[in-house]
Amino acid sequence: MERMLVVVFDSESKAYEGSQALKRLDLEESITIHAESVVAKNADGTVTIKQSEDGFPVRAVGGTAIGSLIGLLGGPVGMAVGATAGALAGSLAELNVAAVDADYLSDVSATLVPGKYAVVADVSEEWVTPVDSTMEALGGAVVRTARRSVEADQRAREVAELRAEIDQLKAENARASAERKVKIQASIDKLNARLQATLDQAKQRLEQTRSETEAKVNALQQKAAKARGDVKATLEARVAQIRQDFEQSEAKLKHLLAGQLRAAAARLEA
Repeated sequence: MERMLVVVFDSESKAYEGSQALKRLDLEESITIHAESVVAKNADGTVTIKQSEDGFPVRAVGGTAIGSLIGLLGGPVGMAVGATAGALAGSLAELNVAAVDADYLSDVSATLVPGKYAVVADVSEEWVTPVDSTMEALGGAVVRTARRSVEADQRAREVAELRAEIDQLKAENARASAERKVKIQASIDKLNARLQATLDQAKQRLEQTRSETEAKVNALQQKAAKARGDVKATLEARVAQIRQDFEQSEAKLKHLLAGQLRAAAARLEA
């Protein structure tokens, strides 16, 4: 199962020890690390990346699950006083990319307080004992969650809501006076722009997720090719799970994009 891990330590040196211990578990095939970073929670609540490993298939950059999670750790959803609606909407979108929920982010934020350090990792693991026992021996507090594949569902809801709102305004526009038609059409144009932007984001995320998935699968397949017995079977099972999760998300996003193409074709015919 793919999980997001945050292991919180009291000192930077302990966090680096935790990072090295996590890598040893990866070498032993107890877990597979897809991406990993050491971060610090600053006095002002922001997060600084102290170390970001390039040796794993996915790097902590924008658009990836771990990159989004690290960004959110510097500003939890709903925690900032006076946060704008746009900022909160952006944070909710990042939650979907990070594949975690607000409850998990709240749990991590309660543990990763200013002055603490953490190892943040995107991993595959079948049991929690190897990580938990190893990190606890070093004084680390483990906060984990299964990655949630809800991004495609959320985008589908957003698209459906926008299309329903557009259809309602179009129906109203057909009965409106000439003066009202101008204002209603302006609202329709704005909603169409939002709809197109949402679909463009969905397309971009599909490509990012495909690249992330391919990197994970390729790395696991290389390990599996050298492995034997139960270890090989475990690695192959991880590959199958990652592929299945991506294919389910891909089908939903492709359905969204195909729907927009059908709508565009219908408008041309009309």
